Amino acid sequence: MQLHDVWFVLIAVLWTGYFFLEGFDFGIGVLTKLLARDRAERRVLINTIGPVWDGNEVWMVAAGGAMFAAFPEWYATLFSGFYLPLLVILFCLIVRGVGFEYRAKRPEERWQRNWEHAIFWASLIPAVLWGVIFGNIVRGVPIDAHKEYAGNLLDLLNPYAILGGLVTLTLFTFHGAVFAALKTVGDIRARARRMAGVMGLVTAVLALGFLVWTQADNGDGASLVALVVAVLALVAALGANQRGREGWAFALSGVTAVAAVAMLFLTLFPNVMPSTLNEGWNLTVSNAASSAYTLKIMTWCAAIATPIVLLYQAWTYWVFRKRIGTQHIADAHGGTAAPSEPAAPSGSPVHEVTGAPSR
Repeated sequence: MQLHDVWFVLIAVLWTGYFFLEGFDFGIGVLTKLLARDRAERRVLINTIGPVWDGNEVWMVAAGGAMFAAFPEWYATLFSGFYLPLLVILFCLIVRGVGFEYRAKRPEERWQRNWEHAIFWASLIPAVLWGVIFGNIVRGVPIDAHKEYAGNLLDLLNPYAILGGLVTLTLFTFHGAVFAALKTVGDIRARARRMAGVMGLVTAVLALGFLVWTQADNGDGASLVALVVAVLALVAALGANQRGREGWAFALSGVTAVAAVAMLFLTLFPNVMPSTLNEGWNLTVSNAASSAYTLKIMTWCAAIATPIVLLYQAWTYWVFRKRIGTQHIADAHGGTAAPSEPAAPSGSPVHEVTGAPSR
């Protein structure tokens, strides 16, 4: 295995980690409208991801940076051809982060309601667009002999990619519902389990169709194994959720996301972006890669930095592992929203959780 193969695998791992972690973040954002019945419950849901959502986004930044450095031709073609959907995702991520931080800065109901709408839409739209983008990466797009995107926006809105967008939306919402059941107490916990059951069934139907379509078009033995793992993990997650085994349900829904993304990268390799115009114009791990020296330097840097990042993020999840409910929300029954405060890892009353675990 050469270094450009190694970096393809590392980039696949980074995107897989992003969809596993940011997936339930997006799901929680969507559930603020689908699951929460009042402002106190919306605050509970936002508090479940408050200390970790910004750390989860680091995986996307790392994946994009790795693509830029390791495969500049892939990065350039992807970001030029997919400029509009990627710009929409960036805008949504900015609005979503601002919404988490600003919604409790003023007590007016209209102010908070508008930011809650923003959090919902800024979670739902990227959840769809990421599936559309990766569906097109796997399916292939018009790339000419100069390694440039030769299509338009309508080329990205094909049935396969749209189905991919629906799969990521439902999978992330299911993943978020399981996470909400794992992290909450009281009535919202029971309703989160019921919501997870419904969303899991919808996800199973859509994901099975999408993954079978992918396997039929580009699959091999390895991708078939990933498909089987994804399907079995989703079924097992539904069973664990039905029995109230929320920890197992969350782990298995995560395995579903990991196996599904792994299948996409397995069907893609050795290409990084196939061309629908001419197979000879495909971007591959060899013709899109940086020099061997660049990849060598990157490998040493990644070997040093990656364990540190993983240890810190694992520590953050451990510190903020406690469940919360409306009883932990200050002034949850009819009062105004309290100002922003750090989360309480021990389960003591919390006000609002923002992006940073401490101030």
